[in-house]
Amino acid sequence: MLNPIDHDAVIRDGRVAGTFPDEIHPGVAWWIASCFIVMSQTRALAVAHDGQPTTEDFHRRFCQGAINAKHYACQVADLGAADEPTLLRAMKQLGDVPGAWLATDDTGGQQVVAIRLYDAAGQPVDEETGLAKIRKMIADDHVPIPVNEGAKGSVTNRRDLAGVTP
Repeated sequence: MLNPIDHDAVIRDGRVAGTFPDEIHPGVAWWIASCFIVMSQTRALAVAHDGQPTTEDFHRRFCQGAINAKHYACQVADLGAADEPTLLRAMKQLGDVPGAWLATDDTGGQQVVAIRLYDAAGQPVDEETGLAKIRKMIADDHVPIPVNEGAKGSVTNRRDLAGVTP
């Protein structure tokens, strides 16, 4: 695995989080998204972030991982910068699809990047509902990749769902 992480330290407590760039890097967002798509077996996903510059890079990589997960051809609805309640409303509007919210907390001179995953019912994904499986996939270096170009999904700008005109 290129640029490994301490998966037990980063994927825990109901989220994926770590200090940037020491514990977590943007590639982790790609891995998490790809594994989440395969674990949840979804073909649609809503994604939003807090608008912080560091988070935007993680967000971009997350979307790329989601559309490149095996044969799922996941259609990602990109809300852009939005808060968690907006993401949850959009997930419902899109037909009860899973979602992900990415944020950076910059306190004490350290940036902590966090990725929170939600199932199709809007409940946070935790150890029992998928984080343990995602952590194991990454630890075992079984991050899914697309089987061919035709299996690739796409990202659609859905800032309208966040109240922003595209």
